[in-house]
Amino acid sequence: MLGIIGKYIGMTSIYDTNGNNIPCSVIHIEPCFVIQIKNIKLDGYNAIQIGCCDKKKNINKPYRNHFIKSNIYPKRKLIEVKLRNINNINLGDKIDISIFNKNDIIDVTGFSKGKGFQGVIKRHNFAGVGEQTHGQHNRLRAPGSIGAGSDPSRVFKGTKMAGRTGNKKVTIKNLKIFIVDKQKNILVIKGAVPGVKNSYIILKKWN
Repeated sequence: MLGIIGKYIGMTSIYDTNGNNIPCSVIHIEPCFVIQIKNIKLDGYNAIQIGCCDKKKNINKPYRNHFIKSNIYPKRKLIEVKLRNINNINLGDKIDISIFNKNDIIDVTGFSKGKGFQGVIKRHNFAGVGEQTHGQHNRLRAPGSIGAGSDPSRVFKGTKMAGRTGNKKVTIKNLKIFIVDKQKNILVIKGAVPGVKNSYIILKKWN
């Protein structure tokens, strides 16, 4: 598996050869560098740590020393990608948009759009009371009963209630690449990806 960090620009639509209008996501691929190589002997598994986007502020000594071996300027975004074979990879190697081709199938990981603290109507699609019958005037969007009183005298774990909505790590699999613009470092991917505009996402390709 090969991985890289990208920046979600927004959505657009493209017409295919059959005249169908297909919604697509536009991703700007940030050039990444190999910061650390992990192997089975020392770490128990094969993986590489890659980073992108220079970190220009608040660089303490331990964080700066982490990048000395690879001779790379400290980066803001770091991810780890597991690999089957790490023999052909060296510290400081550059990973860019050239690993992708048109019609490749990739997995995209990011944090979904956060919507703050929400009630059960929006968070879990509850129906609510629906009508102000039998004197119900202030419980139209309430969750209703959440458990018995005397037995079991508690609320079961996992009960659908109000709480923070969104801002969770989400992976969308098997997205198809429509356009690879290597001059502008732009990928156009069929369908939607998790996250808001200008957020960073992780693109992984099975090799």
